[in-house]
Amino acid sequence: MAAARTDTFLGARYRRLVKHRGHKKAIVAVARSMLVIVWHLIDDPTAHFEDLGSDHHQRLVNPARRTRDLVRQLEALGHAVTIAPVATGA
Repeated sequence: MAAARTDTFLGARYRRLVKHRGHKKAIVAVARSMLVIVWHLIDDPTAHFEDLGSDHHQRLVNPARRTRDLVRQLEALGHAVTIAPVATGA
């Protein structure tokens, strides 16, 4: 329960899962993730834990895919969307 309140990978995992699965299932999923981490640390004496960060999944998303998904969402709401590159002035 405490891990779900942190700004870590496990906290972000809880917040992602609770939206679709509910509180209890999200807590069990985070607990299982913690057990897997602990098992790997115990199994391999040379292993060390490094938190991936709460933004791990957002960093994995391709920007072009994210843009396409956002355009589709706006079009589904009935908006006409035109994409143009931002002019950068030096």
